[in-house]
Amino acid sequence: MDRVTLACLICLIASPAVSQALDDGPASASRSNDATMAQLLSKEYEIKSAVPNGSKLIVFMQKGTSGYACEFVNVAKTRCALIN
Repeated sequence: MDRVTLACLICLIASPAVSQALDDGPASASRSNDATMAQLLSKEYEIKSAVPNGSKLIVFMQKGTSGYACEFVNVAKTRCALIN
């Protein structure tokens, strides 16, 4: 199995769990591991993949061994949570 197929498969499997984690609401926003896409991009995180989730997009970002899943609603509204 090539890397692209494997990455897509992992994203499809992970998207329901990530969606549930991001839907936890205000309680998760108070954790110190939460960030916005702008903050992560400024810290040199790279966008690795994205999967649609209804009207939203889940964007996976990585830097080294640290990874985040970001709920991307529109350009001004994103919410990211640490996934590892």
